[in-house]
Amino acid sequence: MTTTLRGLLTAVAIVAGTTAAFAASSSAPTQYQPDPALKTESVAQLRVRVSQACAITQARLQSGVSEASLNRGCDCYAGRTMRSLSADELLAYRETGVFNDSAREKALSALDSCKLQRPKI
Repeated sequence: MTTTLRGLLTAVAIVAGTTAAFAASSSAPTQYQPDPALKTESVAQLRVRVSQACAITQARLQSGVSEASLNRGCDCYAGRTMRSLSADELLAYRETGVFNDSAREKALSALDSCKLQRPKI
């Protein structure tokens, strides 16, 4: 599952202004450079990025589903995920552009709660 999550996160990072949203391995992909804006954006701005990246990623996972139709579910996902992060998890996300292991578990739980597809193993 880690490989799939890493791939999902990489796609999210590229699409959402070179930042990440979903879960990935505990370290960033070797070629990945986090967006410097992550360090200064508000949590609300980060939530918007996560929601946008979610819509793009979910549209890819759910063939034939438009990004616009996923806005509600992805807003749910982004809100739940960002609210659940501890200060340390948020700091790690700002530094690396990917969710660390504990934040990844919270993100996966938010996917389930918001009735979105988990990445395939």
